[in-house]
Amino acid sequence: MIRKATRNDIDDIIKITKACAKHMIDQNIFQWNEHYPKPEAFENDVDRHELYVLEIENNIAGCIVISTLMDEEYKPIKWLTTNTNNIYIHRLAIHPKHQGKGYAQKLMEYAEEYSKSNNYISVRLDTFSQNQRNQKFYEKRGYQKLGDIYFPKQSEHPFHCYELVF
Repeated sequence: MIRKATRNDIDDIIKITKACAKHMIDQNIFQWNEHYPKPEAFENDVDRHELYVLEIENNIAGCIVISTLMDEEYKPIKWLTTNTNNIYIHRLAIHPKHQGKGYAQKLMEYAEEYSKSNNYISVRLDTFSQNQRNQKFYEKRGYQKLGDIYFPKQSEHPFHCYELVF
């Protein structure tokens, strides 16, 4: 089941993102760290009604942010569509014990269906340049790689920006 998150869910979400960070670091993917993601980011997501959770047997197993807010870092990218009616995906996470079972696909299907049914023209996101698995995941879904941005507190390596146009 996918539902909107509440502030009561944030502790569980942080546990999931910390487990994901450790799992990625164990694979030499330094995408998330002590600077990102922080509880404050999820609190803002809840306040904006943009944070969703995936529950399995009444336990939170993953999350996704489906946002209308364009980050400053995205402005230099030459997007395929105008910057007027887009959805931005952030902080997609599935607890490592549930990875590889199609749950990230379910969250992305939900986000894309939400975007289409609410007449958005595209979905935009970024993923770490050192995370080949994520890049393949988005490219298989039809996302086009458009350019790179940097988050210096996270990594010296770039993050690739992607867009899916409806």
